[in-house]
Amino acid sequence: MQKLLVKLFIKNYKNTSDPKIRGKYGTLSGIVGIISNILLCSIKIFIGFISSSISVMADGINNLTDAGTSIITLIGFKLSSAPADEDHPFGHERIENITGLIISFLIIIIGFTLGKESVTKLINGNSTSEISFVTIIVMGISIVIKLWQSIFYRKMAKAINSDALIASSKDSLNDSLSTTVVILGLIIIKLTNFTPIDSILGIGLAIFILISGIKMVIETINPLIGVMPTQEEIEQISEKIVSYDGIIGIHDLVVHKYGNCTTFVTAHAEVPSDVDVVVSHDIIDNIERDFREELNIDLTIHMDPVDNKNPMTKELKDKVNNIVKNIDPILSIHDFRVVYGDTHTNLLFDVSMPINFSCSPKELRELISLEIKKLDGNYFAVIQIDQLYNRKA
Repeated sequence: MQKLLVKLFIKNYKNTSDPKIRGKYGTLSGIVGIISNILLCSIKIFIGFISSSISVMADGINNLTDAGTSIITLIGFKLSSAPADEDHPFGHERIENITGLIISFLIIIIGFTLGKESVTKLINGNSTSEISFVTIIVMGISIVIKLWQSIFYRKMAKAINSDALIASSKDSLNDSLSTTVVILGLIIIKLTNFTPIDSILGIGLAIFILISGIKMVIETINPLIGVMPTQEEIEQISEKIVSYDGIIGIHDLVVHKYGNCTTFVTAHAEVPSDVDVVVSHDIIDNIERDFREELNIDLTIHMDPVDNKNPMTKELKDKVNNIVKNIDPILSIHDFRVVYGDTHTNLLFDVSMPINFSCSPKELRELISLEIKKLDGNYFAVIQIDQLYNRKA
């Protein structure tokens, strides 16, 4: 069904890297959500009103809120697909993350409201009217619709890598679980006439919805704050850069995302120092162009000439690298240079250090310098500490 709807209503549906196509996916998802949720809401509120079941009516109101979140999703995708402008040079794609965050907060509000009403009914001892099997059957059909809705949202989210639609998918799954709990309560009331179970299950359901909402807030807010790139992304970028002839290695890789279609990457690429700088620069230009055309990544590379043929420099670099690795294997060095003088020799290099490393940059610098002095008292270490903005490949 999802594939059929996509093919019917979205032209060039395979071009999901285009913000406008992503917007059409979001619009389709929003319309499907609005129609299905309003239908479910109408049925459940009618049944809940007849049976005086707070859990059934709360489930229906939840569906009405879902229709509202579908509208928010639709508006969010419409705004996020807007092109970059003078005030927003990186585009508007992060509005999609904000949409997911709004949906997450609405889920928390629903959970709190349902919990409050359930506790009030339990204390007051309001009774539930006679429950018919027709009511139970209709609620069962709503579970099937909600499960389909969850699967539909998840497939759409997977197609365009959307946090907002993932949040909607989880919300729909929560709804199907909540309706299952409601049906369980209706069956118990039907068989035992133990009406407090309606409120008890409502409280349990409210707690579940609250926990789910809080988790979704964390998941949707992280991209807005800025998170580490995935290991797969790091490996893909690193392996592609070093696959070019004339590139020895890379370091200081930083990935900035302004949505799922706009990615900026900076990196330092090591090139042989004995190669003409014009030749190396041409290689760098080719890499940056290929990333833009093939991966839709705006890549900027800083070129670092490396002397990899001087045997003495290589020997010193290996010794310093061993010192650093003995301190902690996660550490690494780059941009290693040697400046020889009459009275002393300067060893200049950078050390890549994780953000949560066990000691401060100053302490690490002093520790490495002390170990280098043990190699030769005339060695002076000039160390630049670089904090890693990614997990090492």
